[in-house]
Amino acid sequence: MKTIDLLIIGGGPAGLAAAVAAWESGVRDLLILEREESLGGILKQCIHNGFGLQRFGEELTGPEYAQRYIDQAMALGVPYQCNTMVLDVTADRVVTAISPTEGLQQFQAKAIILAMGCRERPRGALGIPGWRCAGIYSAGTAQRFVNLEGFLPGKKVVILGSGDIGLIMARRMTFEGCEVKACVELMPYSSGLKRNIVQCLDDYGIPLMLNHTVVDISGRERLEGVTIAEVGPDRKPIPGTEQYIECDTLLLSVGLIPENELSNAAGVAISPATSGPVVDETLATSVPGIFAAGNVLHVHDLVDFVSEESARAGVQAARYVLEGQSAQGQAVQVEQGFGVNGIVPQQVHVGQVDAPIRFMFRPRDVYKAARICVDIDGAEVLRGKPHMIMAPGEMAVLEVGPEVFAGHENAQKITVRLEVKG
Repeated sequence: MKTIDLLIIGGGPAGLAAAVAAWESGVRDLLILEREESLGGILKQCIHNGFGLQRFGEELTGPEYAQRYIDQAMALGVPYQCNTMVLDVTADRVVTAISPTEGLQQFQAKAIILAMGCRERPRGALGIPGWRCAGIYSAGTAQRFVNLEGFLPGKKVVILGSGDIGLIMARRMTFEGCEVKACVELMPYSSGLKRNIVQCLDDYGIPLMLNHTVVDISGRERLEGVTIAEVGPDRKPIPGTEQYIECDTLLLSVGLIPENELSNAAGVAISPATSGPVVDETLATSVPGIFAAGNVLHVHDLVDFVSEESARAGVQAARYVLEGQSAQGQAVQVEQGFGVNGIVPQQVHVGQVDAPIRFMFRPRDVYKAARICVDIDGAEVLRGKPHMIMAPGEMAVLEVGPEVFAGHENAQKITVRLEVKG
């Protein structure tokens, strides 16, 4: 068994940003483990632009954004090992991994950063009737086929769900000469960024059918068409609203799930709201010495946020390695008030806050003229600036300075909520 100061699981944008920050914070005995053949994660197949506006102040493609961090890591000499699958993580930070070149390996780490990213929700989670015919793909799988492997999944396309990957693939398939018939969304609002709705659907005349879903799939060997129907407020199909759309390809963009099998194996507490680890203001999980950041913690809409959050995890993990301790004292729970879903962090050590805390969450619904407020033990301590519109498709962010928590060392409860005018 090899001992190591810091082990980072995942070599995508989260793992790279965490590794660079930890190295710059003084930790040299570290290693990135990546299951794919090269660093970069999902960004390698995201050839569209729109990345890096917040982090680098310029518009980059996914591979360009990833290469910025790969270059930083290479310039520093950060060690990494690709083509390596992590099989297990224990509560005492023993990591078991396997690779074709190194065989079975075990590491005893002082600290671990979980940066495994997320995966797409599959068809099996939806319960759509119909045969298991060819032509049904997750949007990310189709993206890999088209952008990396040079295969076209089909010619006549329907997209179920309006997540960002699905919206982007509507445009990408159109570029390749396909006919995208419709983007069908169960909810009364899109789950993607507004800019992607405009640039990927509106600009190409692709209809976004809100309050609709696929109720049947036709075809045995190959997909021949889908039947869609309008849904009511209870999200159930309304009889008599069915319509058949001929297509040979159905792309599923119905949500992302944090990749947390290893987190569960280590005994890390998981939040039912985010499906990711419960963390405090230092991004430390419930297991001492294990930190989490990026889409394994909660699904982000911008990779810029992933990098910023992961860099903080790298700094905090380095502090844990070098100083040998994590935050002390009683952690105060952060509760989700009106309109707030999936708040991160879920705990704050109020008496030890020495830097701004970035709270992130998704609004539960579409709200106009809303502002984010913070209460401590029922008393309002912060009112954010008003937002013209807030929607579940875009992450809400509120940075709270340490001065807000001063004098509340004995607090019992922190609540983050929305206040909506009218």
